[in-house]
Amino acid sequence: MRAPAAIAEALPPAHRALFRAEYEDALDAAHDLARFKQVQTLLRQWRLRAIAYARPGYEEAVQDALQQRTEMFARYTPWVSCAAATSAVTRSRQGGG
Repeated sequence: MRAPAAIAEALPPAHRALFRAEYEDALDAAHDLARFKQVQTLLRQWRLRAIAYARPGYEEAVQDALQQRTEMFARYTPWVSCAAATSAVTRSRQGGG
């Protein structure tokens, strides 16, 4: 899904006009070789947006964030997860499994 047409098709209809406008602006800017990378960056960003928009629950999550309903978000503490993983690996290596 790197082609502009594939990205546009994957986007919800409400986002297609903005994608098209930003894409056309990036194409205009690409005539300046120093700004050519802008097209690639834009396509990458919109491809990732299309993936996010397609995820089940995306719109609800956005509304939860906008309404500051933080109780709807899972808490993640990386160092606890790393400690648990390290402990499991250590037990496994010691035969404790």
